[in-house]
Amino acid sequence: MSQSQSSAARAPSSGFSFFHYASPQTFFPLAGKLLWPSWIAAVLLTLAGLYIGFFVAPTDATQGDSYRIIFIHVPAAWMSMVVYLAMAFWCAVGLVFNTRLSFMMSTALAPTGAMWAFVALWTGALWGKPTWGTYWVWDARLTSELILFFLYCGYMALQAAIDDPRRADRAGALIAIVGAVNVPIIYFSVKWWNTLHQGASVSLTAAPTMATTMLTGMLVMALAAWAYTIGAALVRVRAIMIERERNTDWVRQLASNGDSNT
Repeated sequence: MSQSQSSAARAPSSGFSFFHYASPQTFFPLAGKLLWPSWIAAVLLTLAGLYIGFFVAPTDATQGDSYRIIFIHVPAAWMSMVVYLAMAFWCAVGLVFNTRLSFMMSTALAPTGAMWAFVALWTGALWGKPTWGTYWVWDARLTSELILFFLYCGYMALQAAIDDPRRADRAGALIAIVGAVNVPIIYFSVKWWNTLHQGASVSLTAAPTMATTMLTGMLVMALAAWAYTIGAALVRVRAIMIERERNTDWVRQLASNGDSNT
């Protein structure tokens, strides 16, 4: 064995590297391995969170049982903002480093983020009727959340209207990045303006203002929303990778092997 071969044999393994998974070819099998853990976690956490929220948590002294929609409404609202920021982040990475996978990740996140925004608006309306006496008011937080939903829809519509994926990615990235300014407006709207919407029950700078059981149920549901979002994004990004990379050798090999989990 030559000296160079001996040195190579003694070289330690590079281990996990994020840069190794920066291309669709290497990320595709990793995404496949993460799918089932994400779905299983989403199902188990959802069942646990709903059980805590609807059967264990006590009835609210002021709102009665109508408050229990918080276990769906609040995690959905949180995820609608988090997913949009993640989408804008991947768009920025794609523009700066010209990475195909970054734009694919952003495209994969958009439908799930739009779904969370819709769920937040819908459950908020159902909660608002018994609390405020109306399904909708032009409250600062509700209005800014509605704008977030429209930003998601605009991003997806613009991408669908442009045939060239590269041009569609860059055009959509502008909407995503500019629209990110709306997220802090949603979060701080109840502090900046007088609104009907109640303040945050959970804050990084203050103790929670709800019972421990209620908080536990809401946090478990938030983790379930995270797990679902990861699973849905991975399924969608794998489909996008196959579609956009269909003329590459690795996709042809994947198709010939007939194994989409590799």
